[in-house]
This record gives sequence, structure tokens and C-alpha cells, in this order.
Amino acid sequence: RQGYEDPRWQYPAASYRDDYTYQSHQWQPVAWQDDRDLRRGEPYGKSTSYRDQHYYKGYHPNLATTPLGQDSTQTYDSYKERYATAAWPEQAEGGTLSSRSGEASGQPREPSLLLLYRESGLSSSSSELSQYIREGADHHDAVLLGTWSPAQAEAPSVSTPAPVEPHKFPLPHVAVCFGAGGQLVLVCPHWPAEGQLAHVELHSLEVILHGTKDLEELQAFPGPLAREDLHKADVLTFCQQKIATSCDLSTQRGRDSALLWKLLVLLCRQNGSMMGSDTAELLMQDCRRREKYKRQSPTSNLIGLTDDELMSCQPGSLDLITGEVSPVVETQAQIVEKFTKLLYYGRKKDALVWAMRNQLWGHALFLSSKMDPRTYSWVLTGFTSTLATNDPLQTLFQLMSGRMPQAALCCGNATWGDWRPHLAAMLSNKAGDVELCHRAIVTMGDTLAGKGAVEAAHFCYLMADVPFGYFGVKADRMVLLGSSHCQAFAQFARTEAIQRMEVFEYCQQLRQPKCFLLPFQMYKLLYASRLADHGLPALALLYCEQIATALLGQDPASHPVLAQQVMKLAERLKLSDPLLLEMPEQDQTLEPDWLVQLRGCCQEWEVR
Repeated sequence: RQGYEDPRWQYPAASYRDDYTYQSHQWQPVAWQDDRDLRRGEPYGKSTSYRDQHYYKGYHPNLATTPLGQDSTQTYDSYKERYATAAWPEQAEGGTLSSRSGEASGQPREPSLLLLYRESGLSSSSSELSQYIREGADHHDAVLLGTWSPAQAEAPSVSTPAPVEPHKFPLPHVAVCFGAGGQLVLVCPHWPAEGQLAHVELHSLEVILHGTKDLEELQAFPGPLAREDLHKADVLTFCQQKIATSCDLSTQRGRDSALLWKLLVLLCRQNGSMMGSDTAELLMQDCRRREKYKRQSPTSNLIGLTDDELMSCQPGSLDLITGEVSPVVETQAQIVEKFTKLLYYGRKKDALVWAMRNQLWGHALFLSSKMDPRTYSWVLTGFTSTLATNDPLQTLFQLMSGRMPQAALCCGNATWGDWRPHLAAMLSNKAGDVELCHRAIVTMGDTLAGKGAVEAAHFCYLMADVPFGYFGVKADRMVLLGSSHCQAFAQFARTEAIQRMEVFEYCQQLRQPKCFLLPFQMYKLLYASRLADHGLPALALLYCEQIATALLGQDPASHPVLAQQVMKLAERLKLSDPLLLEMPEQDQTLEPDWLVQLRGCCQEWEVR
């Protein structure tokens, strides 16, 4: 059979083969290996066919019940006679099977044994019989088939009941199926043929799944959000509940997820519009703690002094220019006074070095700005060197200097610090090179996404107006808000991610009523199917209407598969429309206009 790799099976010993009694009670489906093996195609006669007859005895009880004193070959012939009488009754008298089958060719042709047994219903698997009886072995059975004809059907034979096809299930069972109307249909194991009444039960999936987490998550969402009776306060309440229940503020990812929900709250309150300062205020409010950035002293090589010159400027040393001894402890007034005296003598560079060493950056920057540009750049570099590397001022100064901020390439590390103050500094100071600022924000999002901070990266992408893409295109930066499309689809298309994305689309529609996100419509269809699976068909039909409205506003031929799938789901859910309850009974077969239009567009696309 199919389980054996070697077509020549392992055969029993000779003593077992010769013992017919053992073969009758301990039969196993093995091939017999001798000089008359069927697989070798060697001729055989009736005297050696008892082994093959024994194979059918093992599987078919009709062949196993042989009367006492009757040869098994005779029983086999009588069975073929009964089969011929039942199959071709018009040929039972005066004709032969060979003459009937050979009308077209003009030559007698005997029927195949495989065909006979396959049509008689003795075996439900023709592949098992083909292991032993081949279609092309008719010339080997000339002796056996030549002694049989339908005329022998008139001879008396032992009556054997026709084989009955076994039941698929031995015991009565319950048949279960799911209905499109959010119902579970049970067919109880009754016997209507024996007088029992057929019993069918209809159960609501919403009742069965009551109390489960998935159903509660679906019921808590006030969708679809594009309906006219929705109030903005319901969306705000849902977002605030998500912040309170679904975000673990003790972890960085939980804080980033809460930041996304807070951004949606801000967009919803301001009807989809916001300024950079509004977002910066949100970023600074959500900071867990204000970090202290330690300032550094400017190094000697930056201010242009050697180690000996730097030591000569220390407090308590003799000033070679004025001839005075510097006080050990200098006050702010004494520092400014010395800066002024250096300028009296025309020592501008020494005055700049003194101001830079004593943190008089205002004096130094103003003085250098009135000198040559190289000196101004030198003083400015000395000033920025005193700031910590992760100081947001560094980010701002680098951006204003026309350079890519280092924070955009290094943020997201524990040693670097929080990324939010750096983004706030860039969002609040977009004056200057707008393209550089846009590239810096996108680069910061890519850096955060590469380190697994998906929510933080998507926040940056929203600030840079990065468009949404599709799941199969890995080059797209965003598909569902707050969910990475680099993971498996089951983890990617979570219900929470779809709901968050729909809230963002709703905020966009508050500013532009006809606006919708075309790549998001397929996830709305997925969400509608989940509603139907959880016993909420009316809400699922509303989502189908919203998707169809969005597609009809565009060209449905641009998304033909989506349009067809929406139409198929809507046709199954159309009877769940509450408006049908108010219609007369003769009008309940009518379909909504949007479904008729969508079907017409799909048919037109198929014709084209």
C-alpha cells in the first residue's frame, strides 16, 4: 500500500503460506512471492487463484461465506453471474458480455475485474484493488474470464444480500454550523424517518461569547465612527479609557503607547488640526522626569591655549599684561572688569579667551560676531562644547547650524536619555531649513523603529506627515498606527491597532469630511468580519456600508478584490439591517442602494 517504500513487500515464511487454515484466520494484506507473482505479470490459472480469492474474503464477507463443498472459484463465478444479470438485464438471454462490449471494435472484449469490483461497490477505494488487479492484465485472465458469460445467470445460485454502504458516523451526533447572522445552528441527532421530530436550535454568538475579552473589546469601541449619530465625546472617552487601562506607564513602551492615545485626544479636540507648539507641549507633559544635563568646561584646544598659557591664567598668578596678581576668588564683577581691561589694551583675542574660560558667553559671542566669521565660528564651537552631548540645546543648535542633529541618529538608548525633548525642540523651531527639519524627524523615527520603539517611531512619522502604506510592502514606514508590519499578520492586525487607526481617520475627517485612508479600508473589512464572528452582524453591515461609500467615491476598479469581498460579506449580512423590520413584508427583498451600486461596479469591472 501507500505506506511502503519498497514495492515488493516483506512476505511470510513458506510454512505460513502453505497453511491455509492460518491464512483464513490470520490474514494480512501481503503480496505472495513465488513463481506466479501477480506483480511480475506471469500467467496463472484457477488452481492458483485461491490466494487472491482469500484477499477478497478478508475484506468482503459475501465472498467469505462459501457453502460446504463448493469451490471458491465457483462462488466467484456465481458472483460475476449475478453482477451481469443486475448490470445488463437486456443481455441476460441470447447475448454475451463480449458481444456487447465489442460492438464498436468488432472484436470480443472481456470486462476488467477492477471495473467490475469498482462498480459493484465492494470496495470504497479503487486504489487498493489496483494494487492487485491491473487494468492491462486482461490477457492473463483469459482462462478465468473465458468460462463466464451472462447466460450462466439462469443457473441457480446462493442468494447473497447486496452490500450496504457503511454509515459515515457510527453513532448519532450533533451537526453544527455558523450562520451569517451571528448565530450558531445546532441540528440534534433525531430520526425523522422513525417518527421523531426534527429539532434545530439557534443560539446567539453574542450570548455564548458574553464575558470574553475579545467581545468586550469589540463592544467597548463606539464604531463605526463615521456614522451621523456619533458624538465626539464618545471617542474622547474611549481614548482616555485606553490610556487608563491598556498602557503600563512603568515601561517605556507603555508610555509611548499612551502618548499616541494622547495625541489622538488632542487631534479630536482640535478637529484634526494642531501646531508644532501644541505637540511640543504634549511631549513635555508626558516626560516622566526632567533630566539634568551636566555642563562641561571648554577644553584648552578649543579656546586656543596651551597648557602653560592656561596655567598662567589661573587665579593667584601674575598677569603679564596688567602687572597685577589675579585674586584667588574672582567675583562676577572682577571677571567683567578684567575683560574690559583687556579690551583697553586692544587684546581682543585674549579678551575672548578670558570670557570663554569664565563662561561669559554673551560677551564672547557679541565680540566675535563683530570680528571675522572664522572667529565667530570658533567661539560658537567653544560654546557648544560646554553642553552635554544629549542636551536638547545641542539638537537645536545643530539644527539651526544646518547640520543633522546627533540626537536623530543616537536616540532610543538608555545612555542617551529620553527622545521627547529633542523632538519638541525640533517641532517648536522649524524656522530655517524646513527640508532639513523634516529629514531629521524622519531619521529619528527610523532610528527608534530600528530599536523596537514602534509607537515612538510612528509618533515621529505623524509629525513628518509620512503616508500610510500596505502590509506587503516592507519599505513603507507605517501601515497601522502603533503596530509594526514587520511581524506576522496575526500579531500585526490586532483589534486595538485597527481601532486606534480608525480613531485617527475620524480625526482627519473632522477637518476634511470626505477624507478617508484608502489603505485602511481592507482592515475595516477584517474588523467587520470579526464583528460578524462575534454575533454583531448589524455593526458589521454598517462597516461594509462605510467601506463601499469610500470605494464608490473613488474608482472601485482600483481595488477590485476589496470591492468583491465587501459585496460578498454585505450580501450575507444584508438581512441584519434594522430597517428591514420597518418595511412591509413584500419589500424586505430590496437591497440598499450602496450595495446595488457596488455590485454594478464590480460587474462592470469584470466585463472590462
